[in-house]
Amino acid sequence: MTNQPNYSPYEAVLQLINKHGLEEIKGALESLLNEAMKHQRSETLGAQEYERTENRRRYANGFKGKKLKTRVGQLNLKIPQTRDSDFYPTCLEKGIRSERALLLSLAEMYERGISIRRVSGLLEKMCGTEISSSTVSRISAQMDEELGEWRSRPLGRTPYLYLDGKYENVRHGGTTIRCAVLVALGMRDDGRRSVLGVSVSLGEHEVHWRNFLQSLEERGMHGLEMIVSDDHQGLKAARCTVSPTVPWNRCQFHL
Repeated sequence: MTNQPNYSPYEAVLQLINKHGLEEIKGALESLLNEAMKHQRSETLGAQEYERTENRRRYANGFKGKKLKTRVGQLNLKIPQTRDSDFYPTCLEKGIRSERALLLSLAEMYERGISIRRVSGLLEKMCGTEISSSTVSRISAQMDEELGEWRSRPLGRTPYLYLDGKYENVRHGGTTIRCAVLVALGMRDDGRRSVLGVSVSLGEHEVHWRNFLQSLEERGMHGLEMIVSDDHQGLKAARCTVSPTVPWNRCQFHL
């Protein structure tokens, strides 16, 4: 049998990169992820591979292949398995989330009118892999679902509320129209700001602002001490209807 160099997995990765440069970054990433997953499994089991110890909690059960599409190409990973355990490597979960951001960006391009063919071509240039129309549609649906959860999340005490509207081009019914994007920005007791909600309507009429403010209250916004906004008549009328007792200050930027 030929003697092999006694490299650790990390040394082997360094040797791979030093020898082949960035062309082998995909192989190096595969090795690092596989080793990280094996290490985490050993920590979960309380023992290394083939180690006999009283601290062992469970037993390993081989590996399961998984293909992961990333920006450096398709990775062929070996997911460590365990017996009678729901173990799953957290490093792979983090990797999936980061690569999902890339797919969400491509899905956004598709929603902006870029064809699936061009989206697929872009991904192939970036990642060396193709993406199907069903994948783009699935990711787009997932993006809509996550946005819906964010828009309906519960709110809490919000002493200061900033309101403003801006106009954007929106595709609707096969044409492009100008729509008002109503934005509510809140400041909490700890001084941190966050976007409380966003609503798209045909204009800044009183009924649109009123429905938007009522939706914020329905989600639990309370404790208002001041509202800051411009002097738009529709917004003014809605504010006086929904929160007539809350002091108002005109936005200095608009003034």
